[in-house]
Amino acid sequence: MAGDTSSYGDIHRYEPARESTAAAIGIVLLTIIEIALVFLFVYGLMSAWASTLFGNQFVGGLLALIFIDLAFILLLYRKEFLPDVMVVKKRRRKWEDLYVREEDADGNSLADGEAAWDTVKRAIYPYYKR
Repeated sequence: MAGDTSSYGDIHRYEPARESTAAAIGIVLLTIIEIALVFLFVYGLMSAWASTLFGNQFVGGLLALIFIDLAFILLLYRKEFLPDVMVVKKRRRKWEDLYVREEDADGNSLADGEAAWDTVKRAIYPYYKR
C-alpha cells in the first residue's frame, strides 16, 4: 500500500483551462503595477520615508497594496490558466489507520499465555518484533 501512487484516487472531473486573452492582458497589467509598487516601496525604505508617522503609514500601505495586487495576479492565474481537476481519494479501511497488519485485522485470541504477553508488549511498544 505504501508508495502505491495508483491508489491515491480517481479523477472525477477534468476541465481544461480557458486561457483567455483578456486574463493574460490583465495579468500583464497587474504585473506592471506590482513592479511599480515594489520599486516605490524599496525607494521609500532607502529614502527613510518610514521615519515619520505619515511616512510609516504610507510605506505600510504600499506593502499592503503589493500583497493585494499579488493576490489578484494569483487569483487570475489560478482561475484562467490552471485546469479544474477534482480527485476523489479512495477510502482506507480503519485498521490501516491504526498500523495493523491485514492478517491481524480481526485481532488475536488470548488462549495461550505467550500470545497474551506478546499483546501486552505490543501495546506498550508498538514496534515490538515477534
